[in-house]
Amino acid sequence: MKIARLALMGGLLATALDTGSATARDLTVVSWGGNYQDAQREIYFKPFSEKIGKPLLDESWDGGYGVVQAKVKAGKPNWDVVQVEAEELALGCADGLYEKIDWDKLGGKDKFLDSAVNDCGVGAIVWSTAIAYNADKLKDGPQSWADFWDVKKFPGKRSLRKGAKYTLEFALLADGVSKDEIYDVLSTPEGVDRAFKKLDELKPNIVWWEAGAQPLQL
Repeated sequence: MKIARLALMGGLLATALDTGSATARDLTVVSWGGNYQDAQREIYFKPFSEKIGKPLLDESWDGGYGVVQAKVKAGKPNWDVVQVEAEELALGCADGLYEKIDWDKLGGKDKFLDSAVNDCGVGAIVWSTAIAYNADKLKDGPQSWADFWDVKKFPGKRSLRKGAKYTLEFALLADGVSKDEIYDVLSTPEGVDRAFKKLDELKPNIVWWEAGAQPLQL
């Protein structure tokens, strides 16, 4: 059994089960949780459910290619549409976990940005990562990743997503690497070691988050 197809842009992608597996139960959509999924529920999920006249269930997850892979290989995945990140889409499409998109049913590839088109997914969002802080406690907060790492200038706990993606880039930026050279540095074992060494500096002061709702709860 394969998981099929829809994807999101900016590294986030969605996949759906083939229709034969979903006929005996309500359509289940899986996203990243938090305010993001709350917005999806109001803007997408509820109107779609009303339009088709059938219930739509939504669940949240923290990502992970192995989770999707295990569900598909078990033969009875209970998700119909799931948001995945760019590398999870690429791996799953190459490994045959997802069905290919019938682009005619989506209006054709020319209806989408070139960067949003994939054999097994279609782009849906553009997003970015930024530094946020409590202005009630910090009149002048950190303005760079070097500031974020400066525990003397900005004492106290700080938080990052638990994972290598973006976190290694932030570490190298804090260590003085130019943004134009980040991926050249990360392409070497020495560069990766350098990033982890920089992350080690934050160990006494870091709180890791995983789910989309957690940053606002810290």
